[in-house]
Amino acid sequence: MLSAEYLAVIAGMGVVTYVPRWLPLVFLTRRRLPLWLVEWLDFIPASILSALVVPYLITTGDPRHLDILRPELFVAVPTFAFALVTKSLAGTVVVGMFLFRLAGIYL
Repeated sequence: MLSAEYLAVIAGMGVVTYVPRWLPLVFLTRRRLPLWLVEWLDFIPASILSALVVPYLITTGDPRHLDILRPELFVAVPTFAFALVTKSLAGTVVVGMFLFRLAGIYL
């Protein structure tokens, strides 16, 4: 059985997860945002993805050090080019998996 302390922790986690998402939605839905802000906000998903992926592609070891000869980087570059040209998510995944398998065999 869950104690009151666990229920309070779960409720608190729900509040701190829900409120930061809810507040901007409530306050910004009735306002018209400036065009420059909307354009700036469009860059956030790409920035977050880059911040997560690039360190994995160009660094290795513990402590981390630069290694630009990683097979993952050799796979990522043509996969990214394919994604830019075709704009196909499914095709990009298939090409990336295929190239990663080839890199595993030959590199």
